[in-house]
Amino acid sequence: MLTFIKTDIAQKIYQLITELYPICRSITGNGFRETLKTIQQHIPLSIHEVPTGTEVFDWIVPKEWNIKDAYIKNSQGEKVVDFANSNLHVVNYSVPVHQKLSFEELKAHLFTLADYPNWIPYRTSYYEETWGFCLTHHQYLELNHEEYEVFIDSSLEPGHLSYGEYYIPGESADEVLISCHACHPSLCNDNLSGIAIATFIAKYLSQTTPKYSYRFLWIPGTIGSITWLALNEAKVNNIKHGLVLTCLGDAGNFTYKKSRRGDTEIDKIAAYVLKSSKQGYEIIDFFPYGYDERQYCSPGFNLAVGCLMRSPHNSFPEYHTSADDLNFVQPQYLAESFFICSSILDILNDNHIYYNQNPKCEPQLGRRGIYQTSNSHQDSKLNQMAILWVLNLSDGHHTLLDIAERSGISFDVIKYTADILSTYELLISENN
Repeated sequence: MLTFIKTDIAQKIYQLITELYPICRSITGNGFRETLKTIQQHIPLSIHEVPTGTEVFDWIVPKEWNIKDAYIKNSQGEKVVDFANSNLHVVNYSVPVHQKLSFEELKAHLFTLADYPNWIPYRTSYYEETWGFCLTHHQYLELNHEEYEVFIDSSLEPGHLSYGEYYIPGESADEVLISCHACHPSLCNDNLSGIAIATFIAKYLSQTTPKYSYRFLWIPGTIGSITWLALNEAKVNNIKHGLVLTCLGDAGNFTYKKSRRGDTEIDKIAAYVLKSSKQGYEIIDFFPYGYDERQYCSPGFNLAVGCLMRSPHNSFPEYHTSADDLNFVQPQYLAESFFICSSILDILNDNHIYYNQNPKCEPQLGRRGIYQTSNSHQDSKLNQMAILWVLNLSDGHHTLLDIAERSGISFDVIKYTADILSTYELLISENN
């Protein structure tokens, strides 16, 4: 399925990240809409608008935030901090302000990283009406004890929460959910890597007819998944598997965070793919913090949704800083992440359960010509042990992944063997 696409996927993903990087996103507002409209150039996703004040379980959709400009000027009228240079300079969701303050008064509204004096931190105030500026620690140390003019040209008013959704019908009404948060401003790994990879996974899946139906969501973190779940409870029962995609563009080892259940099919497949990849990886248990998997896995839903990452959140110093830029993510790592994700979905698509149609002792394979095929050079993927393992464990209780793991033979070979045996009417899939 996805593993046969062109090898230029690395540059395509990186190019989309480059296009999205300058946009000032937040959990609501025009920056989020602009992001979704850029994604629409690749796939025909639907954009949904949920009004401010809508009750979504224990939460309420907040006011919409937009920003045009912001700066801090010194007493000589020079801009010492300028939103035009980096959209991280303003605390996300800052209320409008225009006033003059002493340095002592201004300090309470300034945020820096003393340990990384050249980086700008990323800070938010989503649910508290306040304002602030983020700056490098070097910029902070250059400030004098004088009067400063602060200006934030923003609005925080009733509006809408936006999210993008793309549905791909499959052979079954059972769904796979692919979700990513799309609310951070210029942060490449923690935000844009998941957005871009999800977009191209969706683009290539749309050219196939997958076994499962697929539902892709580009949502604001936390409040977005809560909103979608609250407004779509009737659809939730169709979701049988899912992945949250984030932090997939750095050089770190892969990390898979299991679903709350911990032993779902998607959990087993992700572990198998990472183990088979011959790359460094870690499998971690679910915990109720992180990304939107904690909403999908909340006890009232308990969906089979895991989280695929490279370096997890808060585990790399660039996290939520201006150093999470276009240099921190690299095309080769994005491509690796794309193919790990696509391999998981490929196996999920092909992981059938089969029934041996001749279960009492081994069938005579020689008279069917199967042994000759497996022992010849005409079919290097078909081998005797794969045939015997598939026949023995195709009892209606083992998936192809179960057979691959128990036999030590690759999933691709096991799947190919099952296909061949099916053509000889020795196997039948549970789906038939």
